[in-house]
Amino acid sequence: MERTVPVVVSEEIDLYLRTYYSLLRTTEKVRIRSLEEVHMRTNSLMHAGAANFEIDAPALVYSWLRIPECVKNISTVILGQRVETFIDMGFGNVGEWQQVNAIARRRRCFYDGEETLACLLASRTDIDDVVPILVAYQIEWNKIHLLMKQFPKEIEISNNLLETNDIYTLLDVLQIKYEDLKMLSQIWGDQFGETLKLIASKKQDINIQLLSSSLSDYRRAIHEWWERIEDAVPEIKTRPIYFISSNSHSFINLITGFALKNRKELEAYIPKSNDKFLQEEWAQIKELNNESSIENFLYYVQKKYISSPYGTEFNKKLNQVEEKLDIKRILTNTSFDLEAQVIDLKNIDLELLDPRIKTKLDSFNDSEALILNIDYPLGMAAYDVLRKVSDHAGKLRGIYIMGKAATLNATVGDVMIHSVVYDSQSRNTYLYNNYFEAHHVSQFLHYGNVLDNQKSVTVRGTFLQNHHYMDNFYRDGYTCIEMEAGPYLSAMYEMMRAVRHPIDEIVNLYKFDTELGILHYASDKPLEEGQNLGTANMSYYGMDSTYACAVAILQRIIQREEEFIVKENK
Repeated sequence: MERTVPVVVSEEIDLYLRTYYSLLRTTEKVRIRSLEEVHMRTNSLMHAGAANFEIDAPALVYSWLRIPECVKNISTVILGQRVETFIDMGFGNVGEWQQVNAIARRRRCFYDGEETLACLLASRTDIDDVVPILVAYQIEWNKIHLLMKQFPKEIEISNNLLETNDIYTLLDVLQIKYEDLKMLSQIWGDQFGETLKLIASKKQDINIQLLSSSLSDYRRAIHEWWERIEDAVPEIKTRPIYFISSNSHSFINLITGFALKNRKELEAYIPKSNDKFLQEEWAQIKELNNESSIENFLYYVQKKYISSPYGTEFNKKLNQVEEKLDIKRILTNTSFDLEAQVIDLKNIDLELLDPRIKTKLDSFNDSEALILNIDYPLGMAAYDVLRKVSDHAGKLRGIYIMGKAATLNATVGDVMIHSVVYDSQSRNTYLYNNYFEAHHVSQFLHYGNVLDNQKSVTVRGTFLQNHHYMDNFYRDGYTCIEMEAGPYLSAMYEMMRAVRHPIDEIVNLYKFDTELGILHYASDKPLEEGQNLGTANMSYYGMDSTYACAVAILQRIIQREEEFIVKENK
């Protein structure tokens, strides 16, 4: 089974890709409306109800969370790789516009305050992400717009409409389940009535324009990103590196020990929060006297606390601890959004380190290595990032990738470990030695299971799969669906060969001389209704599996660096 290259046939998805890429080649704006029909014909798992008259609430929620809120006011979305690209094309310095963000997608966007949104792309994967999201958003918006024409004019559409008897009229007009309406109310918050009135008042007709999509422009953006890292940490060019692709919080929390040291303050915040799940989970921990993985829970509380009005001073103190440990955060402002962190291992204070991390040394003063942790890039940006790092950084002692994925056989919060990846970008099947096994992670996981010996498929976008597509892979034993492993493995191939990665081949990476570890935690189940990221947030289950993976990775880095230090001191 592992020696068979999957044959993926989805004419609907292939047609969709060809259609929007050919349309975006024009120098003029393209109406999203022209893509609606081909989008519906894909029968996307993420937008199963696209062609139906009924509202597909999960698809609308998923899309809404991944574009800036101001999209409800705009008429044009412009895509480009760098701020300079927009200047060169006559749109002015978009970097001076209001910077806006989506709740659930890292992408640097700027709003002119009127009807135009400018978004910076990191790779062509961003196109495969943005376009279907905008199409799904517009389709579902216009469904609600059409249905709201039947809503009685004598009933006021207020922000507290759901708390009145008029909710039954609204449910009847929208022909929607109460659970789906509740889901929409959660993302619209105290603007529920205002948002619904806006949708009722206008039909959405968004235009999209791609300024440039050349490889050279993407490479320039990656180069600018790397230059900022080199400027902040010049020694990164010569010192050994442990490369991690994960998120912006896990490893910082494990190293600073700040949440554990300030446990009482975090516990005091729980009753003040509006998070019922957080309060219920804490009550259960206290009732059962269950201290297992309390660290993971406190990290979750800390994230909530910092983003709340109560956590301002707490966050300032955390920043001071990071400065004391010389942890550098490097941000970009003129190209794509990809935070990098550089951690000098010799500055690690073992007394602050998460207690689950074990070491045989008294200190790491003799270490020469740096940890380069990046906020995991989307899709093909992973290929460009790792190529740049391998070309310009010191010797890589390890490459560790942690990300979220959809699962076809596990449950949300489980961890999947694979050693075979089919990459839909290169159409290669990669075979490689994954350092991690189930026991490396399971000891740190309170909820869920750890499944090793899995197989993964790297897809081009979240909307670009349907039942036929997934069934094809599932029959070949592929159970993990993610977006970055394939591009990372393509870059690794080029680190060990003198040629560019092949196309449509079985590729053996077992002789790759840098240690490789890849972990994915399950965030949704696309084959089951109500189990995708358009229906619910992973909440603490996601944090538990995230930190179980992070602890396993940091434990391995500490262990591996110990071996280097002992060897060099002999």
